[in-house]
Amino acid sequence: MKIISWNVNSVRARINNILDYIKHSKPDILMLQEIKTENKNFPTTDFEKEGYTSYVFGQKSYNGVAFLSKIKINNISTNFIKDKLKQSRIIEGDIKNKKDSIKLINIYVPNGNPVETEKYNYKKNWLNSFIKEVDKALKKNKNIIISGDFNVIPEEIDCHDYKKYENDALFKIEIRKKFRELLNLGFTDVYRYINRNKQEFTFWDYTSGSWQRNNGLRIDHFLVSNNILKNVQNIFINKKPRSKIKPSDHTPIELILINSSVNIFISNNIALF
Repeated sequence: MKIISWNVNSVRARINNILDYIKHSKPDILMLQEIKTENKNFPTTDFEKEGYTSYVFGQKSYNGVAFLSKIKINNISTNFIKDKLKQSRIIEGDIKNKKDSIKLINIYVPNGNPVETEKYNYKKNWLNSFIKEVDKALKKNKNIIISGDFNVIPEEIDCHDYKKYENDALFKIEIRKKFRELLNLGFTDVYRYINRNKQEFTFWDYTSGSWQRNNGLRIDHFLVSNNILKNVQNIFINKKPRSKIKPSDHTPIELILINSSVNIFISNNIALF
C-alpha cells in the first residue's frame, strides 16, 4: 500500500501538477495539506475521474487538509483537538488492514513565525493539545500513522543551514522538544529511521534560488506507531513535482507499507466536513 503526503500550497492552483503526479505515482491514499479552499470549491470531479474519493476539511484562502483515497476511510473526523481559532488543520479516519484498523491523522501544524508574536504561542498550544490527544488515541488504537506538514525541523541535518534557523519557530529547541515528545509516546520518524545519515529536504522556499541551490528543509514527516513499524517497507522523498512549472514549495513524501490487505473501492461520492 502506498500512502503519500503532500503540502500542495493551493489545490486549485496546483491541480494539473497533482493530477499528473497521481497518474504516475498511483497512490492508494494521498494526504493533502494547505489546500487553501472551501469544501464547495474543492476539485472533487477531477479526482473522481482518477478513481479517488475526496474527504475534505477546507477553509477559505488558508490552511485546509484532505484525503484522496481509493481505500474506504471510515470514522472521518475533523475534531481531533479543540482549536480556539477553529482553523482547518486536522482530518483523521480509519482504514482496515487485515483484521486491524489503522488510524490516519493528516495534519498541517501552524508555522509559528514570527516567534515574538501570538502566532508562536498558538503553535505551542496547538502542539500541546495535539500531543495530549494523540496519547489518548494511542491507548485506544496501537496502529496510528501521522503525516503532514509539521513545520518542525527535527535535527540539524534536516536543514541546509541550521544556524540561520536557531531563532525560527520551525527549529527553536522547545518546538523540537515537542516533536520528540510526540515520538516518545511510541512513534518513529520513518524517514530518519530508514535514512540515518542522509540529508534530503521536503521544502524549498520560492525566494533566493532555494530550489536551485538545494537550500531546503525537512519539515514534512511520516510518523508511525511502533506497533506497525514492522509493516514499513520504504519511504521516499519525490523531488520531481518541485521541479515542475508553478510548483508547490513542498514536495511529496511516499510511504510504502507491506503486509497490507485492504479493500480497494471506487466511489463517486465526496465527503465534506
